[in-house]
Amino acid sequence: MDVLHISIAAMPFLLSLASRTGKAIAPCLLASIFTVLLSGEPHRAVMAWCVGMLIASVALRERLRAS
Repeated sequence: MDVLHISIAAMPFLLSLASRTGKAIAPCLLASIFTVLLSGEPHRAVMAWCVGMLIASVALRERLRAS
């Protein structure tokens, strides 16, 4: 994997760092790790990435809503 693939896989984790609470950081980190580990099987990697992005986007939406 090159740097571009790893940065895309780490996007849920990086997005969760902007959330208000730290509750979303661990699941998004796990989703990013699973995305990298499952990169040999693209349909499973996409599923892990989508779950991580969903968690991170909900956490970020809650931060923006609270502001």
